[in-house]
Amino acid sequence: MSMRCRHCDALVSLPLADLGTSPPSNAYLSTAALHEPERWYPLRVLVCERCWLVQTEDFAQAHELFDANYAYFSSFSSSWLDHARRYANTMRDRFGLEKTSHVVEIASNDGYLLQYVAELGIPCLGVEPTASTAAAARDKGLQVVESFFGRELALELHGQGHAADLMVANNVLAHVPDINDFVAGFSILLKPAGVATFEFPHVLQLVQQAQFDTLYHEHFSYLSLTAVQRIFVENGLQIFDVQELFTHGGSLRIFAQRSDSPTPFKTEAAVSFVQEREDLAGIRSSDFYRNFQAQALRIKDELLTFLLQAKFNGQKVVAYGAAAKGNTLLNFAGVRADMLAYVVDKNPSKQGFYMPGSRIPIVDESRLREDRPDIVIILPWNLKDEILTQLDYVREWGGRFAVAVPALKILENMPI
Repeated sequence: MSMRCRHCDALVSLPLADLGTSPPSNAYLSTAALHEPERWYPLRVLVCERCWLVQTEDFAQAHELFDANYAYFSSFSSSWLDHARRYANTMRDRFGLEKTSHVVEIASNDGYLLQYVAELGIPCLGVEPTASTAAAARDKGLQVVESFFGRELALELHGQGHAADLMVANNVLAHVPDINDFVAGFSILLKPAGVATFEFPHVLQLVQQAQFDTLYHEHFSYLSLTAVQRIFVENGLQIFDVQELFTHGGSLRIFAQRSDSPTPFKTEAAVSFVQEREDLAGIRSSDFYRNFQAQALRIKDELLTFLLQAKFNGQKVVAYGAAAKGNTLLNFAGVRADMLAYVVDKNPSKQGFYMPGSRIPIVDESRLREDRPDIVIILPWNLKDEILTQLDYVREWGGRFAVAVPALKILENMPI
């Protein structure tokens, strides 16, 4: 088992996890598609021992994963919208953005963030390759370029007058197969004194919290400050600040500027602090990654034991949140509709479809009141507080909530 690192081109063979095979996690199935074969790919994740980039072994291509029917819409999470609104206001105040400034967001999705930038009167542009979400953003009056981002598009946009004072990249750095080409595009499109921010789940938290369900084909990379520092330096960017966030089970927000900035920001102490935390954890040591597979197997066994016991007890178990991480969990554990009746999701573009691989039906929230299930497993555990509040009425008939990661747990109190 070996591949070339997508950043430094070293041979990569240190395993993090082997989750068998799985279909793309956002390839939801129509009723007609149930009669057709699915595409399944090996799902293996390796660690580069030269630059410490954690990465999915290459089997699926980006255009296959992020197609016109891509069904992830950011605006269906109220807590994520609050996060985006706060970000827009904070960046305006910190960097003095105004009506003469220009903001470009890469992977702008359905306009969840740029709508708040536009409300502040700051000109903005979205770059989004998936037609479904780009159309939703345009419906909000936003300008969107429907394309994948990299050096070539950055040069084109720069030539069209879209050089940016602020570039935003939330939860996309992990999704790009050519990470060098992607990052280099920022050093091209940024104005000389511009700033770019990147948010991504922190691999330190992923490993320490056994978040194996965040491994899926759409995530080509799993990122640490250690790895990102090197990638940025070699592609014309310098990190000057970092913030630790609670989003997505523990994320980093990286602030970067062009390496040739004429008025560079001073490097904040937080950069050294986070780097020291990673070093102390051993992120540049193979031992840090060795127990991850065993943790994934433990979570799988706990979930199956729980579901089988509930079935023997005559309890009805359903799930909430047709999320990509839920698909990784269900397919690795081999869960099917005989153990998990359906998955509820409030995104209409997923309702009436089926989870890839497991083929569990996705339904709207009204089914919960109709069926009064005994247990609701929250698949997007990173949003559990929001979901517990939204579904609090389930407790009226004695229904309970559970999560499977990082350990199977019944959520007795609210909020957690």
